[in-house]
Amino acid sequence: MKHVHPEKEKIALVLRLRKIRGQVEAVERMVTADADCAEILNQVISARNALKSVAEKIIHSHAHDCIENVADVAQGRRNLRSLITVLERYVN
Repeated sequence: MKHVHPEKEKIALVLRLRKIRGQVEAVERMVTADADCAEILNQVISARNALKSVAEKIIHSHAHDCIENVADVAQGRRNLRSLITVLERYVN
């Protein structure tokens, strides 16, 4: 089932992902320039936390729109099973 994000939410997610891409590119430049390992790791941690934040927003959106507000109960159960499968991978 395809989930269509509201336009405002989609724009916010795309902008956040572009910032994350910039962070990852900065990490690459730091590695290339032989920057201090602690500084590189701090940037990696920031990028990882930013990706986690994006994932949490998508999880919340999916739970609300694709499970809680679905018209067909059977589809809601399928969506829930799918989310659980993804979350099991996410937490590992």
